[in-house]
Amino acid sequence: MPTLNSLAKVAVKPIPKVISPKTHSIASYLTAGSLLASAAWLWRRNRRAAVAALVCGGTELVVNLATDYSGRGRKVIPFNARRELDLGLAGILATVPEFLEFRHDPEKNVFLAHGAALTVVSELTQYPAGERRTRAA
Repeated sequence: MPTLNSLAKVAVKPIPKVISPKTHSIASYLTAGSLLASAAWLWRRNRRAAVAALVCGGTELVVNLATDYSGRGRKVIPFNARRELDLGLAGILATVPEFLEFRHDPEKNVFLAHGAALTVVSELTQYPAGERRTRAA
């Protein structure tokens, strides 16, 4: 995981989980909207950054729309899986500038900030005390 995301994760670890599923949903919509707005803002400055923001914003929007926040099983993605998805997208956001070769441009800060914000929201969210998935060895 990129350095800023790791620092954000460590910084909020001792803080109690205060974000409810509904608040998480709102934060996810705000993140998706912010990334999509960033794509429009970046379009004339850096097309690679704009396309990356558009793809990441669209991904966050689709994942949010497909997440079952109520726990009723009516949507494809269970809320418990959101932590892994959010941390994965945060890692992608933080590495996109290097991958698309604009790591020395100021546009990289948009992605680093969004990656850190996703990490913080994910770490402060109250996930249900259901079954946690474990990684295979």
